[in-house]
Amino acid sequence: MGSVAITGEEMLQTSFDDFQRQTSLMASCTLLWKELSDHFTSLEQDLRRKSEALKDQIQSLDSKTKESLDVLEKREETIVGNVNQAIGKVEESKEAALIAIKLEKENKDEEEESVDCVKKLKGFCTKMDSLGFWGFVIGRKKEIDVMRAQIPVALANAVDPPKFVLEAISEVFPVDKREGKSERSNDLGWACVLILESLIPVVADPVFGNSRPLVTPKMKQRAKEIAEVWKESLDQRGGIENVKTPDVHTFLQHLVTFGIVSKEDAGLYRKLVVGSAWRKQMPKLAVSLGLGDNMEDMIQELINKGQQVDAVHFTHEVGLVDKFPPVPLLKAYLRESKKVASSILEDKNNSGRAGNLAGRKEQSALRAVIKCIEEYKLEAEFPPESLRKRLEQLEKAKVEKKKPAAAPATKRTRASNGGPMPPAKAGRLTNAYVSSFPVAAPTFVRSPSHGQYPAVVPSYPYDRPIYGSRSPPAVVYSPEETAPPPMLGGAYPGAPLSYAAYGGYGNGLAAGYQQAYYR
Repeated sequence: MGSVAITGEEMLQTSFDDFQRQTSLMASCTLLWKELSDHFTSLEQDLRRKSEALKDQIQSLDSKTKESLDVLEKREETIVGNVNQAIGKVEESKEAALIAIKLEKENKDEEEESVDCVKKLKGFCTKMDSLGFWGFVIGRKKEIDVMRAQIPVALANAVDPPKFVLEAISEVFPVDKREGKSERSNDLGWACVLILESLIPVVADPVFGNSRPLVTPKMKQRAKEIAEVWKESLDQRGGIENVKTPDVHTFLQHLVTFGIVSKEDAGLYRKLVVGSAWRKQMPKLAVSLGLGDNMEDMIQELINKGQQVDAVHFTHEVGLVDKFPPVPLLKAYLRESKKVASSILEDKNNSGRAGNLAGRKEQSALRAVIKCIEEYKLEAEFPPESLRKRLEQLEKAKVEKKKPAAAPATKRTRASNGGPMPPAKAGRLTNAYVSSFPVAAPTFVRSPSHGQYPAVVPSYPYDRPIYGSRSPPAVVYSPEETAPPPMLGGAYPGAPLSYAAYGGYGNGLAAGYQQAYYR
């Protein structure tokens, strides 16, 4: 009986153990089932999300495809319309040219001043007289604002505006073909840029706008060849570092106008833009040349070179004002310009010349910063009143220094004819001699211009008296010729390194630099 009881207990224990194992197994199965269920639920949700994303992408692709097809359809319609318009325009231009030639013969004796400017421009374009058009434009630099509005209207009357423009500027671009040219007569880059800019609205695509100019493949290939000639002539111009800004501006505007920008030349474009960054159109041209991705590095390069004012213009053009705040840049520029002016004043060998140069540099810096503050509405952050007061001080000091010292009157002064004076007691000396030759008139040394092109100053005839107390005739500059702010620590490439003093203006700068004009 005892053994039987033990066996029953063992069996009961065994049954209990089996029950626990089965219960544990069921719990494990339940947990595994839950994990599998959650896993499949997660997979199902992922598949649903991916399915919805694919549907959205398909809808987006369908929408883009439809838009592309619509654009292509419109493009096809515009091509047909442009061809028909061009054919009709040829006939109209032919008739207009015949009428213009007839009127020119009938009115050839009339004064040129009586002919309306726009009619004259249209006449050149209608007859495809590119040489006459070029001569007419370069002769009216003082009327550049009027020409800017009238030239696009006139170019629309040409049978082939792109060809007409290339022929018009061919005398000086891509290489200057003129004979006997001089620095004073070499200022024609403004005219090239003006004409190239005026062509943009004329050839703009009616659907795609300025991004796709309507230029025939033949003219586009010719424009590319011209650009290659210009690049090949860089070595003759002294390399990228020494090429003149008007030439650079014309080249870059040529690329943008004809839509022939090359990604392979991005490095060249960047160097050219940075080298001529003070030109007011350079920020926009940089964007049109595809340099938007490089703009941060270019702005930092300008800052490192002491061209903070130029950097401010670039930051506003590309929307990087938050990354490069303008006010700290302008204040840093003024601080550095003041240091440069102070270092110039330390030239003890020529105090007059040093004072003149220091004053000019500081004045240029102040004007550039004040103009920048006004242009971008920074008065609240950087009040310009103290800058204006400092500028007035410098201008007043310059005027005071230019006043000639009064000479004491003597009995021997001859104010009637300004001729030579005889020696004292000439009538009492037996061998006294009075020269019969007139005294040479004092020469006037003109201070060099700060314009971006070489200043065009009319030469003075030798038989015309020139006086040191007079200023030279005023020269009108085009809007493109805004003078660059002075580079800190040096001049821009091609700028004069030294300045001659005005007559009676060589005793140093009267105003000191003790007053701070920035915060």
